[in-house]
Amino acid sequence: MLMVKVRFAPSPTGYLHVGGARTALYNWLFARKNKGVFILRIEDTDRTRYVPGSVEDIQESLKWLGLQWDEGPYFQSERINIYRQHAEILLQKGYAYRCFCSEERLEALRQEQMKRGLKPGYDRKCRYLTQEESDRMAKEGMPYVIRLKVPLDKEIVFEDYLRGTIKVHGSELEDIVLLKSDGYPTYHLANVVDDHLMGITHVMRADEWIPSTPYHVFMYEAFGWEPPIFAHLPVILAPDGKGKLSKRHGATSVLEFRKMGVLPEALVNFLALLGWSPGGNREIISLQEMIELFDLKKVGKRGSVFDFNKLYWMNSHYIRQKTEEELFELSKPFFAEKGFDIEKIDPTLLKNLLKLYKERIKILSELPDACKFAFTDDIEYDEEGVKKYLSSPEIKAYLSKFSEVLKNIEEFTKENIETALRSFANEEKIEPKIIIHPLRIILTGKTVGPGLFELMEALGKEVCIRKINIGIQRLFQS
Repeated sequence: MLMVKVRFAPSPTGYLHVGGARTALYNWLFARKNKGVFILRIEDTDRTRYVPGSVEDIQESLKWLGLQWDEGPYFQSERINIYRQHAEILLQKGYAYRCFCSEERLEALRQEQMKRGLKPGYDRKCRYLTQEESDRMAKEGMPYVIRLKVPLDKEIVFEDYLRGTIKVHGSELEDIVLLKSDGYPTYHLANVVDDHLMGITHVMRADEWIPSTPYHVFMYEAFGWEPPIFAHLPVILAPDGKGKLSKRHGATSVLEFRKMGVLPEALVNFLALLGWSPGGNREIISLQEMIELFDLKKVGKRGSVFDFNKLYWMNSHYIRQKTEEELFELSKPFFAEKGFDIEKIDPTLLKNLLKLYKERIKILSELPDACKFAFTDDIEYDEEGVKKYLSSPEIKAYLSKFSEVLKNIEEFTKENIETALRSFANEEKIEPKIIIHPLRIILTGKTVGPGLFELMEALGKEVCIRKINIGIQRLFQS
């Protein structure tokens, strides 16, 4: 049985888009499920669209997602001579021809066609040059491209693994350029040649490449090669279900989600289910489980909506599964980015806070703002909360007295803190909430958050007493 070989073949034109990441994931899962090979190939022949740093981002993003490749990365820019040789083969076999039309002629042709309401396209002028004319013009040094001579009198038929039989008549196709005048191949030539020479058995790519596939199928036939199995994956739709996901809808690259604090396992889980169903109503699924359950037949044809809220819900699940030690390491870059000196942060205090806040956050980048109150005495107090809970003079007296009560708690646990507060409220003949709400604001600046007693235990006795005293000074200066 032929070994399964798949490839992920991005162009280095920017950061890795989540659509590309999902394509890579499905190829990777298919290879792992079938004990095959996953190849990374960088399709960098179009130098005009090359973005510096994008190759590094693609590789780093794949590694971060856990999608390690078995071969590569291969760079098409290092294989130019191979493509030229194969363009020459098609030329000699009569499946391609030299086109000497200038850019000016092609532009004038395009304008004329548009003026007449026709679909712009090459008029095949050079297709009908004699071999002698073509050879003579080439010898004279006239610049030319090499075009594919598509069959005008027959249908091109191929099977798509997900969509069934697709037929296109040759007369509907253009004589596309295979080799540009600078000797560089177009996507079509390089793609087909590499897929064959690298032994690719299955081509899984976005459905936007369906219109290109008849050209590729004809080229396989022209070369006398067996084509791979094609599977065109459904588009990822915008949150409103209208059109493709794009930057105007929010983050779209793996790097952007990583910088927001989305965990790799959450993004992989989310992307896997954008078009594929493992069966049942499972939402949370590990990479190892995906390998065992992945079935290309269960990938749908219809586009899948990119639901940001669902991604963040998934991410919150994976955050909750992390230990405080793991979260401490993961959160460091986010604290550093917000200006915290991570070396000066008390690790025990931060881990205590992470234990509480991991139940409340959706992305890691929320942590610094959620926890910053603990590492500064210059807290911003919620104005509405201050007006509501800290406006009466008696509150100052209660807070001062209660800070003294805290000093006498030997084991500063949430249970002992709660017992002390309720006992204090009973002695003062007030409801516990009269002191609980002001305490929360004075400690955190906010009116909502984790349980107050758990929070106070996490902060520790000294920090709590200091913050209460500073808060009294700031809020009751008059």
